[in-house]
Parts: sequence; C-alpha cells; structure tokens
Amino acid sequence: MKKTGCLVLIILAVAIAGFVGWGITTYNGMVARDQAVKTAWSKVESAYQRRADLIPNLVNTVKGAADFEKSTLTAVIKARASATSIKIDPAHITPQQLRKFQQAQGALSGALSRLMVTVERYPELKANRNYLALQSQLEGTENRIKVERDRFNDSVKGFNTLIKTFPNKLLADIFGFQEKGYFQSEAGAKKAPEVKF
Repeated sequence: MKKTGCLVLIILAVAIAGFVGWGITTYNGMVARDQAVKTAWSKVESAYQRRADLIPNLVNTVKGAADFEKSTLTAVIKARASATSIKIDPAHITPQQLRKFQQAQGALSGALSRLMVTVERYPELKANRNYLALQSQLEGTENRIKVERDRFNDSVKGFNTLIKTFPNKLLADIFGFQEKGYFQSEAGAKKAPEVKF
C-alpha cells in the first residue's frame, strides 16, 4: 500500500512539474511573440517616419524649382502633420487604432500622389537632380513600408495563433494576452486604377 501511495505521489509530482513546465514555456513563448510584434511595429513606424522626414525636402525642392500650386503643397504639409500625429502603443495594437493610422497615412499617400501628378506639368522640375533623388528615395521608402507592414502582419499572425490555440488560450486569458490587429488593404484597393491616355 505504501508503494502504491508513493507511486501516486510521484506520478502526481511529475504531472504537476510537466504542467508547470508547459506553463512557463508557453508564457515565455507568448512574451517572445508579443515582443516580436512590438519590434515589427517599431520597424513599420520607422519606415513611415522616413517617408515623413523626406517630405519637407521634397516640398522645398518643388517650391524652389517652380511657381507651384500652393494648394497642392499645403495639402501635402497638412497630411504629413496629421499622419505624424497619430501614435499607437505597441502593447495595445487594435484593429481600430490601425485603421485610424492607415487612414492618416493613406491621406498622406494621396496628397503625395497628387503632388507627383502635378509635377508632371513642370518639365524643369522633373529634370531637377534634387527632385529626382528625393522621388527615388520616396519610391524606395514606399517599398520599405510595404515590406515592414508584411513582416508586422506575419508577427501578428504568429502571436495570434499562439494565444488562440488550445490549451494556450487558457494561459493567454489568465495573463491578459489579447489578439493584435493586422494591417489590411485600404478601401478600394481591390479595384485596379483606371489608366487613361
């Protein structure tokens, strides 16, 4: 009888140790994935900040090289101010916050697009070395933004999958890990732009 009781205690101790080990490993995995999402978000912000930093130089180059439409430049400056004013806490990234951030960044992208279209009417500006260099840097930055957004979404997917699968969900609920939001395509992005000549 003593051997059976001892065996039950050993089995119970091993089961508890296994459960505690699983809990520690899973919790640490959730923390690591949460940190990966925060790191990915900081890279997204950095890419957007690079674009925002290039805009004043672009605006000044355009201003200095042509008698330019003031309303176009003002729209770019206002959109930049709006886009840089929105901050998201990486610990609490929600779909609503991302939508608001994307709307402001989308307005800036639209203002920049209108600026680039307007520039087409100024051949001397299109030939300006400073303008061409800034345009090239902006194009490269747009590519970086897309890459970092994709990496962010991959990090969010890994985190969300970890905290939503059973039995991890139980531990995630206990420690307050919540689902993170994804970047999603902007409204109208599925429709191809119409090109007319």
